[in-house]
Amino acid sequence: MQPYILVMEDEDALATLLQYNLEKEGYDVTVAADGEEGMLQIDERQPDLVLLDWMLPKLSGIEVCRRIRGKAETRNLPIIMLTARGEESDRVRGLDTGADDYLTKPFSMVELIARIRAVLRRIRPGLADDRLNHGDIIIDRVSHRVKRSGQEVHLGPTEFRLLDHFMQHPGRVFSREQLLDAVWGSDVYVEARTVDVHVGRLRKALAIGDDSANPIRTVRSAGYSLDLEG
Repeated sequence: MQPYILVMEDEDALATLLQYNLEKEGYDVTVAADGEEGMLQIDERQPDLVLLDWMLPKLSGIEVCRRIRGKAETRNLPIIMLTARGEESDRVRGLDTGADDYLTKPFSMVELIARIRAVLRRIRPGLADDRLNHGDIIIDRVSHRVKRSGQEVHLGPTEFRLLDHFMQHPGRVFSREQLLDAVWGSDVYVEARTVDVHVGRLRKALAIGDDSANPIRTVRSAGYSLDLEG
């Protein structure tokens, strides 16, 4: 089951970026552009975590936080506050109001994802057991460990992200360009042939024993896919 995250952010560009990156990580995401809309969304479907901007229109992030903590049914809802206010007094105020964590803009998506996982591990441990299973491969996204047929598979960070992406879309063929965008990001320039190098390393790491068919398939003139029966 995908953890459901409600993003309450009025900056369209940031809200879109947050939704894209969180969905890429496997979360179910809804965006609310103001505090009142956000509270309505919570009433309709309670999220597993709220990303809450401090400076929301109609109802401020601080007031939203107070209202969430003031209702019995949402009192324990995890909240991470996002704000451009970096002063210590502001951080203390946000945390005192009930936020579980506090991130100052601008922030990196890598740090945000790490903070989300940490909060879910602490408050909703059942959701933090983030594993993908396909065939004889198990990938644990929390501990960054991979096993195949019960044996530990040692991967570098890029190979781990590649396998994670393939396992989210088993059977789908990805071109080098699509893998570059999904694994390295669209804002980083990397030669397309670099994908071949890392896929080669991933295939080698997954080759356990002579009888194990390699799950990463090369599709001529198209790209690569995880071609493994689950």
